[in-house]
Order: sequence, then C-alpha cells, then structure tokens
Amino acid sequence: GTGAAVAGNLNAPPAVVLDAFFNHDALASWWHVTRSLCVPRPLGVYAVEWDATEWRDDVLGRLGGAFKGTVIEFKPGREFFIADAYWLPPDGEPIGPMAFEATCSLVSVRTVLQIRKSGFEHSDRWTRYYDVISTGLTVALEELKRHVESQWND
Repeated sequence: GTGAAVAGNLNAPPAVVLDAFFNHDALASWWHVTRSLCVPRPLGVYAVEWDATEWRDDVLGRLGGAFKGTVIEFKPGREFFIADAYWLPPDGEPIGPMAFEATCSLVSVRTVLQIRKSGFEHSDRWTRYYDVISTGLTVALEELKRHVESQWND
C-alpha cells in the first residue's frame, strides 16, 4: 500500500470537525496527544506528541513519539493539507516524508470526513507503519466522532 485512509460520518458541522485537528484540548481528548502546536494557516506548524507506549511493535519498536509537518493549505470547514510530515518514533529513525490531509463535505446534515496519509518507500518499516496507522486512524476516527458529537450536541 502507499498510504492509509479512513472515512466516516459525523453529526457535527464541518468547521467543528476540522477544528478538532488543531485545538489542543480536542486533540488531547480524541487523539490522546500530550502536547501539540498546530497552527491552521499556510506555513503553520503542525506538531503533536504522544507518550511512548509500553507495548513494542516487532518492526517499529514503541509507538507514540511525535508527528510533525507543515500546513500547506487550510480551508475552514472544508479541508487541510499537511506536507513534509514525519513520524518520529520513540525508538529508531523518523518515517517520512508523507502528506496528511483531511476533507469535509456536508451530506444532508452529516459531515463526511476523509482522512488520508500518503508517501511511501519500499521498506518493512513503511509497510508496517501503514498497517499500524490504518488501525490507529480507524480508532481515532471513532474517538473524534464521539468527541465532536458530544461537544456539538451538549
């Protein structure tokens, strides 16, 4: 594979959904980041950090670490595109560069969110990274859905 992608329907406005990728309290709630600096504008920094897991992957070592990139495009309530992104695992060399993007479209009253990570080289670590991240993004999307829907519908 040359990437990982997930999509889901969220019962919250597109702007609320996309803002959850840039607001620290939201990121802490749904993506379990410990620190973040995410600036939603062209050339803004996008950096998030997680505690290292105790669990070790056979190929990647511990998960967690940091993910950083540069915001190239941010259209409020519509999409963002982050380029030159790298995952810096707690152990081992960074994986990247890759792109990280999300798009929102309103279908009837629901927001359809699509998240994609792309960029690839032929190596066991990249292949394993996308295996792990595909599962991770699916879980994160469920958490994001729960977070934005509870915020919005309170």
